[in-house]
Amino acid sequence: MASADHRYMLSYNGEVYNFRELRSELEAKGYWFRSKTDSEVVLNAIAEWGVKALDRFNGMFALALWDRKERTLLLARDRYGVKPLYVSRQGSTFAFGSEQKAILAMPRFFRHMDKPALLEYFTFQNIFTDRTLLQDIQLLPAGHYGILDLKHSNPEFRRTQYWDYDFREPTEKASDDEYREELDRLFQQAVNRQLVTDVEIGSYLSGGMDSGSITAIAAKSFPYLKTFTCGFDLSSASGIELNFDERAKAEAMSYHFKTEHYEMVLKAGDMERALPKLAWHLEEPRVGQSYPNFYAAKLASKFVKVVLSGAGGDELFGGYPWRYYRAVVNDNFENYVDKYYLYWQRLVNNRDLKRMFAPIRGDVEHVMTRDIFHDVFRHHKDDLETPEDYINHSLYFEAKTFLHGLLVVEDKLSMAHGLESRVPFLDNDLVDFSMRCPVRLKLNNLADVVRINENEPGNKQARFFQKTRDGKQILRDVMKRHIPEEVTKAEKQGFSAPDASWFKGDSIEFVRRTLLDRNAPVYQYLDREVVETLLQEHLSGVQNRRLLIWSLLNVNSWLKSVEC
Repeated sequence: MASADHRYMLSYNGEVYNFRELRSELEAKGYWFRSKTDSEVVLNAIAEWGVKALDRFNGMFALALWDRKERTLLLARDRYGVKPLYVSRQGSTFAFGSEQKAILAMPRFFRHMDKPALLEYFTFQNIFTDRTLLQDIQLLPAGHYGILDLKHSNPEFRRTQYWDYDFREPTEKASDDEYREELDRLFQQAVNRQLVTDVEIGSYLSGGMDSGSITAIAAKSFPYLKTFTCGFDLSSASGIELNFDERAKAEAMSYHFKTEHYEMVLKAGDMERALPKLAWHLEEPRVGQSYPNFYAAKLASKFVKVVLSGAGGDELFGGYPWRYYRAVVNDNFENYVDKYYLYWQRLVNNRDLKRMFAPIRGDVEHVMTRDIFHDVFRHHKDDLETPEDYINHSLYFEAKTFLHGLLVVEDKLSMAHGLESRVPFLDNDLVDFSMRCPVRLKLNNLADVVRINENEPGNKQARFFQKTRDGKQILRDVMKRHIPEEVTKAEKQGFSAPDASWFKGDSIEFVRRTLLDRNAPVYQYLDREVVETLLQEHLSGVQNRRLLIWSLLNVNSWLKSVEC
């Protein structure tokens, strides 16, 4: 879209939910509009306020703005990283796009594995830096913009951070009831803001509190709102995985809110069938087993064009207490980093990782993954005195890394089916509130955890890792007004398939056929004997290696798709 004077040209992907308010402000300044789109508001807002307009956008976006007069290119990504934006520089060519595939289509683009990024992924099952698994392609960080000035003969792309999370205890005094009332107001406002659309809208409904709360508010505006759930065939599951199917809870919520409900059941073979398409659309492996998200988006896309997601509720309001509690008792910041770093080695420990990367050791031995972890906090490592300070640092870390990885997966797999996914919890006003909400209102039993004696007998580690109802207390209290109380009192349940059981049961032949193949692409970089040993630990029941096995399958499929 071009500006009225043809000075600016905008390429834009996303939704800015407060565009009507911004439009009124711009009209008062003399701007006139040819359309009713948020794109034109974004275009004129940047023309009027420059990069400061980015702070005023409440929504999700990736954009490029070409200034013909100044010969500058502005690239920007939303605060939280809901929409991806990739950049690349090879020689004199600068390229950008919402997908890596747009850059790979460039003539003479050389595809090489970024080996340090591969090490980063197999350390954290995520990538914390701006790297991707392809050299010369970077992901513009969330809350950043970059400017390429073509008036210079050898222009550099200069990046600037315009926003960041800042979790800290409030300085102003307010009662617990005042916090609850404000959360209720802001949550309803956030959901209603994101209901504005020209097409039919639906909501994921997992049976948990976050998606249930969103559905409760949305259903008031849209009678017979369409809702969607993916469940799992648990006939061969065991242990804690027997609780992974939440269809019954979702159906009860659907009945309560009178939604038009659709569900599908995933079986072990569905992962194998989805993997090639999944790798193609996902482009870069990220946190978690993402194929259930692929099928959930596929189901929703058959009925609606826009779907509401509950992503962000856990990271903003403390949904994973067993993660934060083990980092509460610390001597100093470095001690905190050491503890938390060890916890976030999601796939294998450093000793096994070093053995696994033996074939390319010379290319990655300079990479210090503990330093990468430490660097996440580079602007947020001061004034750590109280348990609340450490927990706020944990919330910051997980929003910057874990949530960002989930958002990348959410966007790519929804767009793979032509579906727009919206995240009401990442409304600017609601996020600002969550960052100033006292830890004592988010987490129960904090005092008991602080008093844990490291020298007391018994299994203390179990107390750190036990999944409880301790998280999101203020959200639970407020959502009792909108959803059944048994939902607000339930233990935290993630959206995960029973892969630990399937990988050594129904899917065992697929796992063996793929990962015991000497010619599997992944063994260009990893030691096959070490991987086989780790795999056998899972198949024999000695260790639960489901995350590692999924990551190996995913990377192997990605290598086939990208022909790197």
